[in-house]
Amino acid sequence: MREQAWQRFRSSGRSQDGRRKVVPAAMVVGVLAMGVLAPPAASAAAGPDTVRQSLSALVRSDELPAGLASVSDRAGHTRTYTAGVGDLATGTKVPRDGQVRIGSNTKAFTAVVVLQLVGEGRIGLDDKVDTHLPGLVRGEGIDGRRITVRQLLQQTSGLPNYSDHLGEEVRYFEPRELVDIALRHKADFDPGTKWKYSNTNYVLAGLIVEKVTGRHLAQEMDQRIIKRIGLRHTYFPAPGDATIREPHPKGYYRVSADAPPTDITEIDPSWGWAAGQLISTNSDLNRFYTALLSGRLLPAAQLAEMRTTVPAEETFGRGARYGLGLVSKPLPCGGLYWGHGGSFPGYETRGGATDDGRAVNVAVTMQLDGQAARDRVDAVVNTALCR
Repeated sequence: MREQAWQRFRSSGRSQDGRRKVVPAAMVVGVLAMGVLAPPAASAAAGPDTVRQSLSALVRSDELPAGLASVSDRAGHTRTYTAGVGDLATGTKVPRDGQVRIGSNTKAFTAVVVLQLVGEGRIGLDDKVDTHLPGLVRGEGIDGRRITVRQLLQQTSGLPNYSDHLGEEVRYFEPRELVDIALRHKADFDPGTKWKYSNTNYVLAGLIVEKVTGRHLAQEMDQRIIKRIGLRHTYFPAPGDATIREPHPKGYYRVSADAPPTDITEIDPSWGWAAGQLISTNSDLNRFYTALLSGRLLPAAQLAEMRTTVPAEETFGRGARYGLGLVSKPLPCGGLYWGHGGSFPGYETRGGATDDGRAVNVAVTMQLDGQAARDRVDAVVNTALCR
């Protein structure tokens, strides 16, 4: 069943993460039209709640199985919201702050580990890839002696995106196998001359972490980030683990506009690895981005490098800019927020944090079709950060 689901998934569109993407939802079973919504946390104020209203409207208008949101204010007070249903087959409720596959938010975690190693003097941002992975990166117009670590993290390397070229199998992929898939294709451009989103950059960044530390990337993330700031619901799935450990809404996709949603919750996530394999919750993502911006994860010099950006509107929407694994997006009420966002079969996440300590993350349980659909999720984030 998963093999058939993967083939159908692979045959339709592309995601933000460069992955083949699902077609947009067209008609979800009747219960979804009701926009069933869990009450906010006990600390929520009485009266109309614009976040609750906008999340419910998103689920109805885009006919999504479910939506989840977590909102933290400057004082750290948190409200959580749910809309829709967690399981279309049973009609069960969406678990409050349930775990989801966070896709390319993983890139921010990988970038933090690399930048911590930069701060320790073990990696240089201007090191060539060949300094750490000698001879690995070679191909048509591709040479690891010309690509820097900074260019990997900023998506300016010109390396082709391996996830544009994966086969139809549902199976475990070794990280170097993913790199090999990319290297069969011509470079997109000369290093440092343009910007283009490629998962290959982050798989190589993860391999550099492993070469420098002598430990698995998952271990480094766990020690350096997850345990350090108390992310109790975030983990890097072990090889072969296609499940989601804790309470979670099921993730869905559609083969066609008139087809019913297909459950794709359980899927081997190894094709994402350092670029997209993590599982987390909205509240843990809020904690991560808040801790990052407040300087709890990186020295000031490395955080400043992470926040040095280039335009990235073609992938992340109007006004978006890409740093080193970190995206800035403008707010309609002024200022901006920092995050990343992620697309993974069955799930889409958007959000981030502001410099003054506000944080919002929103997840929906169907991968979205096109920038317009993602913009509607961003609008929920904007509503929460601007209210």
